[in-house]
Amino acid sequence: MSEKLAIEATVRSDLGKGASRRLRRSVDHIPAIIYGAGKEPTPLTIIRKDLEKSLENEAFFSQVIDVNVDGDVQPAILKDLQRHPARNDVMHADFLRVDAKVAIKVSVPLHFINEEKCHGVKIEGGIIEHMLTELEVLCLPGLIPEYIEVDMENVTTADILHISDLKLPEGVVSTALELGEDHDMAVTTVSAKRGGGDEDEEADAPEASAEAGDSEGDED
Repeated sequence: MSEKLAIEATVRSDLGKGASRRLRRSVDHIPAIIYGAGKEPTPLTIIRKDLEKSLENEAFFSQVIDVNVDGDVQPAILKDLQRHPARNDVMHADFLRVDAKVAIKVSVPLHFINEEKCHGVKIEGGIIEHMLTELEVLCLPGLIPEYIEVDMENVTTADILHISDLKLPEGVVSTALELGEDHDMAVTTVSAKRGGGDEDEEADAPEASAEAGDSEGDED
């Protein structure tokens, strides 16, 4: 069971580009908006330190959040963040309201476990490569997994794990696989250690040259 997430917000009455610009420059507050679920979009103001603290939690990016708008709790997911291009400060946040009875698309992080026990690394000396670090899924808001585990223990250098190899919770489907088998993307693999064969050939080359030189000397 994932933890309950919540954040406080107030309705923003000072609207317009100038007001939004001033708020984005504010040290204490961040402009935001909540929309969806058949209701009108509502401009919001959120205390900056509260949002930044919440963003330290990975689950805040994929789980349902109770957005408390002046006492009116509205379940939503974080849909988008706008950051300053240089300072990386959050400048604006978008929240999408959710309906408990309507399935939604959301990106869920992948957690790669047992990498230290991975056969392809421990036995074969390979290197783990991740092609995906999150997966878009479709499910009811109450079924959104906090993360999806990818077990690396038995993966060898001959293996490539695809989306279809992942174990998704009941009621959760991959949006990619819903489009067909040709969208079954690779998730992770263990690449064989590069350069081993070339190094052996280079090591053998001086010996071969020496043997050739000895043979020429014997003929003389």
